[in-house]
Amino acid sequence: MKQECRDLILQTCGASSLRVGAKIQTLWSGYGEIVRLHLEGCGRPSVVVKHIKFPEEAEHPGGWNTDRSHARKVRSYQVETHWYQNYSTNQSCRIPVCLAARSYGDEMLIVLEDLDVEGYDQRRTSIKDKEIRACLSWLAHFHALFLGVTPEGLWPVGTYWHLETRPDELEAMDDVELKAAASDIDGVLNECHFKTIVHGDAKLANFCFSKSGLEVAAVDFQYVGGGCGMKDVVYFLGSCMDERECGKRVPGFLDHYFTELKAFVNKDVNFNALEKEWREMFAFAWTDFNRFLHGWMPGHWKINRYSKELTREVLQKLKQ
Repeated sequence: MKQECRDLILQTCGASSLRVGAKIQTLWSGYGEIVRLHLEGCGRPSVVVKHIKFPEEAEHPGGWNTDRSHARKVRSYQVETHWYQNYSTNQSCRIPVCLAARSYGDEMLIVLEDLDVEGYDQRRTSIKDKEIRACLSWLAHFHALFLGVTPEGLWPVGTYWHLETRPDELEAMDDVELKAAASDIDGVLNECHFKTIVHGDAKLANFCFSKSGLEVAAVDFQYVGGGCGMKDVVYFLGSCMDERECGKRVPGFLDHYFTELKAFVNKDVNFNALEKEWREMFAFAWTDFNRFLHGWMPGHWKINRYSKELTREVLQKLKQ
């Protein structure tokens, strides 16, 4: 880490010294890393630093190394920095506080509070019902908070799989019918009346849990932007349940999400109309992500029976 980066962290936190701790993860395609730094001489024992370094040659696991892919990633880190510097949430949809953010040529630094210290020190690879409900509550509160808010400085349409940003994957699709319907599916989602700000990458791995599993915080806001809240909901549910579980459990989890959403939206919102529209958008949002997978990684385990059933349902609706 450059000395100027160290100086920024020390000055921001009022620390006398710092020590580089464990690497939390390497960023996608080798675009840097997230590390924990231990501090001395201040009231904050540690911070988490997202250190972005744009590589001369990226290493994408799926082979999608293009100028367009690189530009999308650069923009995503600019969006994330803008998000942390200009938007805030509350305790019901907790995110890490941004302590500092700075660009240094081809490097970017985002200094965040350490959620582990704040009590969100648990991560999950498998998940219980109460934890799924906690994450859906987080999403409901987040969507309620930003309902009707214009995504200034963010992606106009959030999520990393948005059709307009993925022409290469669209071109690679073998499913002719779904490929032909991609623009119409995208249009239905973009034209919905009730819009919010979506997290854009709300997978299980981006939630940090309290020891009880009843409180969560979310991280990774590279693809935060405008859109229908169902995009986050379908992506989250698909990240933690297989096809059999989805078929059995999705209706109950959707009911929980809408109960939470109703409790937190402003009372002047026509909630019945909102719920009706977003429930109708559920299958479209699921199919939209399925469309991306078909082009990006056609053998992906999420292209399963449940996804195929919803896709058939959507394609049938578009023919009516």
